[in-house]
Amino acid sequence: MSRTEHPAGETHVSFEGVQKTYDGETLIVRDLHLAIRRGEFLTLLGPSGSGKTTCLMMLAGFETPTSGEIRLNGQVINRLPPHRRNIGMVFQNYALFPHMTVRENLRFPLSVRKLPAADIDRKVSRALDMVKLGALGDRYPQQLSGGQQQRIALARALVFDPELVLMDEPLGALDKQLREHMQLEIKHLQRELGVTVVFVTHDQSEALTMSDRIAVFNQGVIQQIDDPATLYELPANNFVANFIGENNALEGTVESVEGSLCTVKLDSGQRVQASLGNPVGEGRRTVLSVRPESIQLNVQSLGCANRLGGYVREITYLGDHLRVRVELAGRRQIMVKAPAAQHKHRFDTGDAIHVGIDPGQLRALEPAPGQ
Repeated sequence: MSRTEHPAGETHVSFEGVQKTYDGETLIVRDLHLAIRRGEFLTLLGPSGSGKTTCLMMLAGFETPTSGEIRLNGQVINRLPPHRRNIGMVFQNYALFPHMTVRENLRFPLSVRKLPAADIDRKVSRALDMVKLGALGDRYPQQLSGGQQQRIALARALVFDPELVLMDEPLGALDKQLREHMQLEIKHLQRELGVTVVFVTHDQSEALTMSDRIAVFNQGVIQQIDDPATLYELPANNFVANFIGENNALEGTVESVEGSLCTVKLDSGQRVQASLGNPVGEGRRTVLSVRPESIQLNVQSLGCANRLGGYVREITYLGDHLRVRVELAGRRQIMVKAPAAQHKHRFDTGDAIHVGIDPGQLRALEPAPGQ
């Protein structure tokens, strides 16, 4: 198994106008249009009930779209049974057969495909070596740790050389350190093999770590699909800004728009300059989004176009950085992540403080419905 080069941007899987309802009224997935590129690692990210897992199950063949088409290599697969789609699956609960050894678990998908015995043995050994568990082939799943079981589940999904692998919260049962290790391992393996991976998670940091692109779902609709950096730094709307990473929200009214910048009068009465996110016109309400690490404090704030006064309400020391809760005028509180080396012992709880935000780091977005 070596890396396969693919034509740049070639569509491997597409959802075209796909909808899914179970009761004929509530749409779990609504009018989904999504093109998944061959060889990419795409993550479907969103809260529980947002439709991401339903999309994965429709692609796997365990659910049927109510309307629309799902295509694999250009062919409609809506009615194709799961075993004929040549798709590998990895689940959170591993789904290993407890009465079979590790090697027998890996042989199973190959024997179902009626491969010659010599080919089966070769592929099983290769898959075990790939996940660095070649010595454990004769053990049973219950004799393995959680991390080892997850590796075996991954090897079983890859053993028959599928062109597409689907992963449904595969690392959810692992502890934090092992989970982070497996994130990198899966990503390295995916790059090496050149296989297309569609990965479902509700864990934003996992999505940012592993993905080429992330599709953020809410209420059955993709809110934004982009590479991790764009998604984090340029959220398309209020939902994405709040769901991806940590976010501070300041509310106000747009007073004027000039090019890509706007002047906003905050509800506290202060005026700031911000960059335009989705279209917000003059006189409209807006929510300004800014990341905690993009806010400068005291001396570091002097060169910023926007400077606001406030009071330190809480300081948490986290080794390399401080988390500083600042109360601005109007009693609005924001969270600031500041490098510890710059600020340690420079201010204390209750002190007056200046915060600075550059317009490029302050993003004006339309308020979410009902906000």
